[in-house]
Amino acid sequence: MLSTACAPSQQGELKFELYAGGFTKPVGLYSALDGSGRLFVLEQNGIIRIVVGGSTIKTPFLDISDIVSKGSEQGLLGLAFHPNYKKNGYFFINYTDKDGSTIVARYSVSKHENIADKKSAKLIMRIKQPFSNNNGGALAFGPDGYLYIATGDGGGKGDPHNNARSIQKYLGKILRIDVDHGKPYSIPDGNPFKYIRMANVVREIWLFGFRNPWRMSFDAETGDLFIGDIGQDSFEEIDYFKYKSSAGKNYGWNTLEASHCYPPGSECILRYFEAPILEYSHKSGLGFSVTGGYVYRGNNKELYGSYVFGDFVSGNIWKAVKQNGKWKMELLRNTDFKISSFGRDENQELYVVDYAGSIYKLH
Repeated sequence: MLSTACAPSQQGELKFELYAGGFTKPVGLYSALDGSGRLFVLEQNGIIRIVVGGSTIKTPFLDISDIVSKGSEQGLLGLAFHPNYKKNGYFFINYTDKDGSTIVARYSVSKHENIADKKSAKLIMRIKQPFSNNNGGALAFGPDGYLYIATGDGGGKGDPHNNARSIQKYLGKILRIDVDHGKPYSIPDGNPFKYIRMANVVREIWLFGFRNPWRMSFDAETGDLFIGDIGQDSFEEIDYFKYKSSAGKNYGWNTLEASHCYPPGSECILRYFEAPILEYSHKSGLGFSVTGGYVYRGNNKELYGSYVFGDFVSGNIWKAVKQNGKWKMELLRNTDFKISSFGRDENQELYVVDYAGSIYKLH
């Protein structure tokens, strides 16, 4: 039932094939890594659907559309399965509620493996949002077993409340929490601000200075973290954190947009901030809204070890590799997809999520 979506690129037999379709505003694709081969598709309106072998199960895995805000950039935005999901049945979601606040909640699977227990919801975190855009929303368990949460700056042009740069705000951050201890969680040792003596410091902060981190992922082999951060007016960027390096780094927003002083014409000291590994300007025509992806660890030898990411507006998909100490990006394909996310299965093969309603597998 697979059909070729695009002709093979110059990368040998590389192509994107339709895997499943018929979704409503899909924004994510995830594997529970439980050996079942199932893929879970996140729909922005508050529904999680299961795909098996390219076929979608009719009954949703979870439907919380009655409690999710659906306007602007709001909705059901993130999903992460507990590393021990096969035994404990826990998964975590990130969504905006009817008040527009970001909610991180834990759910459990029911006695039926393809249906979650909606009544099992446990609130993990609530973050008030000043505006309806720049909600971030990505969730991921790191190689250390802790849950990482990506939050946007809360919206408004130029981060008017200076949320991203403040260590007293939850917004514009990558947070790290221990969901296996504490009620509802504890602050892991190693969090850079855990023991800082400052009023209202957010001890959950791992990294800060982000505008709207739209999709983050850990390299399955190295544990390194890659983050796609959507720009304001001029630049898109990919940020990077090396596993086991020092946390607490400031990635620059709203003093910088990518590696450029913000607002344009202002002065800043670049060495105070963590520079992106990749960036592209809106004027270049390459794109206008970056979508973070994954380091490929599947069976395609030519692509192995490359970071694959895209752009929601242009449909461009790139691979990036580090050569002689510098990251370089190479266009893999220009598509007509509205690339809202990427996903990977249990075999580390990659998929592209088209916001128009389909999932494509990369071969």
